Amino acid sequence: MKTRLSAAGATVLALLVTVLAFGQPAHAAAGFSVADGKLYDANGAEFIMRGVNHAHTWYPQQTSSFADVKALGANTVRVVLSSGDRWTRNTGADVANVISLCKANRLICVLEVHDTTGYGEQSGAITLARAVDYWLSLADVLSGQERYVIVNIGNEPYGNQNYASWATDNADAIKRLRAGGLTHTIMVDAPNWGQDWSFTMRDNAASVFAADPARNTVFSVHMYGVFDTAAEISDYLGRFRTAGLPIVVGEFGFNHSDGNPDEDAILAYSQANGIGWLGWSWSGNGGGVEYLDLATNFNPASLTDWGQRLFNGVNGIRQTAREASVFGGTPPPTTPPPTTPPPTTPPPTTPPPNGGCTATYTVTNQWQGGFQGEVRVTAGARAITGWTAGWTFANGQRVTQSWNVALTSSGITVTARNTDYNGRLAAGASASFGFLGSWTGANSLPVLSCTAS
Repeated sequence: MKTRLSAAGATVLALLVTVLAFGQPAHAAAGFSVADGKLYDANGAEFIMRGVNHAHTWYPQQTSSFADVKALGANTVRVVLSSGDRWTRNTGADVANVISLCKANRLICVLEVHDTTGYGEQSGAITLARAVDYWLSLADVLSGQERYVIVNIGNEPYGNQNYASWATDNADAIKRLRAGGLTHTIMVDAPNWGQDWSFTMRDNAASVFAADPARNTVFSVHMYGVFDTAAEISDYLGRFRTAGLPIVVGEFGFNHSDGNPDEDAILAYSQANGIGWLGWSWSGNGGGVEYLDLATNFNPASLTDWGQRLFNGVNGIRQTAREASVFGGTPPPTTPPPTTPPPTTPPPTTPPPNGGCTATYTVTNQWQGGFQGEVRVTAGARAITGWTAGWTFANGQRVTQSWNVALTSSGITVTARNTDYNGRLAAGASASFGFLGSWTGANSLPVLSCTAS
């Protein structure tokens, strides 16, 4: 079922007034927190989800998937769990292991109960209250993991019928979780199989947010066929932004049985406005939606067209994902790294235009027949307005795909030029781009040249 989005200025005003009336909390040092419609990690750094969904409860043996999605650049994984009502229950020990796998691979873990899917329409689906029972039974496992775990109460908790109690049921669920000692950021899914065509979540999100004593709730919409135009996507997400309410796209695809979602618009709008998203799903789909697999048979070296788009395409994971600061990562340096000291001899009397540039080449991941590379271009002693890096492969390697760069190849010779947004670099500043390549026999590192303009 599908309804087109329309203007509702009064709704936006009501949302905004409600949020402002209740205010926003300070960042909670214990874990994730919400302020001014944004999600912050335990260090107070803004965190924007860029990741995938993984059907752990149906494929518990696929534990290598966590490392695989991390190697492809993701910073978050949303993990499908079961309370035991519709599928085999994920025990406390299993959930603890999932959390440890996320942490070991420096991924933020969004845990969700899938048994609620389509309640009121889907036979066997459970209530949000029943999902809360499951979370409270895991309180000892979840305690102390607030820096790494977000609790998604229940997946798509209502179908297209009997969803009028969505706001009350979610408010009650949040209050029970807080009373039970859970201080994590809580994620709330939309009704209507997650797509909220009825605008029930959109129009009641402020009241649900205000019902959380911690003011630490994030809303999640699932974008499939209902969201097939850029106007619908920007209108829906924009209303949450205007109201100062945190919103993520918890699921989306590039195609679906109910229509063709505009994945390009989802990615572009989210990137421009700091909105997190999680693509559905890593692998193992069935029931006619196998096309939503990002990887074939859980093989990271065999991405589908959807996987290539989500991981390697414009505004995809490789371009936009940033690891959560709680894992101790540091941002790229804005000055030349200490391993490359400044020259000890005075500069020539006629320096190269704008100070020149240098380029470094790194193989960040490699598998049989393929690899991922990264090149970092660093400006010299003066600012530059553009750059061109080049190299010649010694072992017949080929570039098959690239991002953040205008790249051309002629046989084994590669020329890489800046894009419109990463050519201007201050003195000592850097820009990087990435690519996928193929190799046979050997994959030695080439020598790079760099020319600045």
